[in-house]
Amino acid sequence: MATLIFGAIILASLMLAFLAARGRDVLQIEEYLVAGRSFSGFLLFFLAVGEIYSIGTMVGLPGGIYANGATYGIWFLGYILLAYPVGYFLAPLVWRAGERYGAMTFPDVLKSHYRSRLLEVVAALTFFAYLIPWAQLQFAGLQVALGALGFGISPTTATIVAALIAFAYIIFSGVRAPANISVLKDILLFGAIVIVGVAAAYAAGGVSNVFSDAEQLNPSSLTIGEGQAMTFTLSTIVFQAFGFIMVTTPFIFTGRSEATVKRTYIYMPLYMLMYPFLIFAAYYAISAAPGLSQPNTALFAASVDLLPQWLLGLVAGAAALSGLLILAVLSLTVGGVLSRNITPNLTDTSQRRLTQVVVTVYLIATAALTILAPTLMLDLISLAYFFVTQLLPALFGVLFVRQFSALGITAGLIVGNAVVLLLHFSQAGIGGINLGLIALLANLLVTFAVSVVAKNRSSLAPVAESRRSETRQAERSIV
Repeated sequence: MATLIFGAIILASLMLAFLAARGRDVLQIEEYLVAGRSFSGFLLFFLAVGEIYSIGTMVGLPGGIYANGATYGIWFLGYILLAYPVGYFLAPLVWRAGERYGAMTFPDVLKSHYRSRLLEVVAALTFFAYLIPWAQLQFAGLQVALGALGFGISPTTATIVAALIAFAYIIFSGVRAPANISVLKDILLFGAIVIVGVAAAYAAGGVSNVFSDAEQLNPSSLTIGEGQAMTFTLSTIVFQAFGFIMVTTPFIFTGRSEATVKRTYIYMPLYMLMYPFLIFAAYYAISAAPGLSQPNTALFAASVDLLPQWLLGLVAGAAALSGLLILAVLSLTVGGVLSRNITPNLTDTSQRRLTQVVVTVYLIATAALTILAPTLMLDLISLAYFFVTQLLPALFGVLFVRQFSALGITAGLIVGNAVVLLLHFSQAGIGGINLGLIALLANLLVTFAVSVVAKNRSSLAPVAESRRSETRQAERSIV
């Protein structure tokens, strides 16, 4: 029964992907990559939150609490809660920059604002450093979910099938397919998590028993870390909350207006309502399934213990769509960056064809690395967020800081990425502070210092000033 439900969900998602292209000219690259900047608040809401609430939500948060206790939960909840107000103020400006420059990728914005080919390429390569290992996280999450839920699919088969489905999602419809499928995915994801959480509380005889049972078996599970552990948690919350705006730029460009983007960020916190149920399931697993060899299977171990077969099919479907959608969007982003920023000056038709080729190669390569060298790529995943967040000074330069120059931002970005690698592989610890935050501070310092010396600044006003100046000009013309 579980297999039947799971198969029906995957089939329904493929039908939604096929129907997404109806009435749309997906031969145009802007339509293919950013849906012609036409998404309503409804679609943008589901597409954007899909990046936040991916398979990592079902695997990472319960698994982290199971292995590391309450401190991990504070980090996970804290950075997302802070990311919402940060995004509320910055995301509309990112959309404005995209609309102002006709950009479909963030390197497009930098190319047009600073007119620097070097900065465009360095930014594109930084995106690749984030996007490649992030895909393996989705493949690995799918393997964990399907294996823990009892589906008799080998990791190799699961990876290959996942790559094929992700390819089918976007090859014909572009970004519209994952946007449409995300509505189905989020309904299933929210429903599955609530069901498991409610079942956990019911089986334990109440919410308080969920935590007391876990504490009896593992007293440290409810203990909040102190000292360097808390320093790391708090610095990571700040670092990732600001870095999250860089992760979501591909989705922001699809919105139809600044107001649409702002409204989306107002309603995003509604998804936090699922988190208590994830926490219930995680603490239930501590007492009901102690000694898991893979803590990341905590939610699924609780599901198997609590739910009938047909509901396990629903949980598996929600997990699969969560990973597959991110794979589809990641591959589309990689294709867009390579076809527009690494190999520029192509026609729309050539860009679309090259994007499709890159999508194919990207999915094949990341699937192969997942199968053949899983530990290599999984080690790089911890670096992925560090890399993409080094683009923040470039974003601030475009939006706010007229004094930053193209050479300064490029030098800062290179230094930031180098510091990330140095600190990570030397396993250096500086008072428990997040290594990515230290690298970002070095990045900002170099950006500022080089910009003071090399004053090749953009002749264009920062994006945050452009709308105000346009408003003042309009007022003067009326007078």
